[in-house]
Amino acid sequence: MSLQSTPVPAAHMAAELASQPETWARAADLRDDQARLPQRGARIAVVGCGTSWFMAQSYAWLRETGGHGETDAFAASEAFVDRGYDAVVALTRSGTTTEVLQLVEQLRGRVRTIGVIGDAGSPLVNLVDDAITLPFADEQSVVQTRFATTALALFRASLGEDLAPAVADAERALAEQFDPALVDAEQVTFLGRGWSVGLAHEAALKMREASQSWTESYPSMEYRHGPISIAAPGRVTWQFGEAPEGLAADVAATGARFETSTLDPMAELVRAQRVALARARAKGLDPDQPRNLTRSVILGA
Repeated sequence: MSLQSTPVPAAHMAAELASQPETWARAADLRDDQARLPQRGARIAVVGCGTSWFMAQSYAWLRETGGHGETDAFAASEAFVDRGYDAVVALTRSGTTTEVLQLVEQLRGRVRTIGVIGDAGSPLVNLVDDAITLPFADEQSVVQTRFATTALALFRASLGEDLAPAVADAERALAEQFDPALVDAEQVTFLGRGWSVGLAHEAALKMREASQSWTESYPSMEYRHGPISIAAPGRVTWQFGEAPEGLAADVAATGARFETSTLDPMAELVRAQRVALARARAKGLDPDQPRNLTRSVILGA
């Protein structure tokens, strides 16, 4: 990795990343807001763009496998919403993303829409039937950290999960010293199973956005169906949650590093965010203002 002599502070991302235990705990206490999400038995779709789409994937898996009702997750631009859903949940930090606004507008008067939004003053607030706003988790950095995970904390709590262990794990993820080899790695592939697949996709996105790194992400069981071909010394395969049997040994045989932990997968994402920030700083990049990216994608603007 090419290092710069004057690392960029990235003050917003650093502060927002570190605030996650607090914002998760706060979201877990929002019982009234959680009650406004679709009730058990409702058939729903969850939509978002980029990071929000990945969080939608995790929520959909947790909700459906938990017996709360059939739940699909779509990128807002590719959503199939004319399927008799009882509700559509739109997740967006800014509330200004073109694809989300267009989709919600199409659904007005036909399907109940619920927005989970960071910016309480955004246009989406008045478009959806029910707006759940999380301004305390909104961010100034273009590269998202806490809004995404705080929304997922809200979703997990709404399904009856106790978030205290995840909050404690996030505090550990922030306190621990990570191996500098993770910062220096040539390439990183993130893997997940079940609800952590979305988190693996998000970790890879964070690394690309913040540090312009070569990262990939897959469901863990798919990794040996081709992607393992790029594993090599100086590269990392990073598992979120419990790894499939034999995977660690298969990765070790390639000479790549196999990274995993016993932390809650959402806290493991915090670890990955920290590494992404460290990689950005080492390369003299500013993830608060990353290359080619803006806080919200507004088409035609």
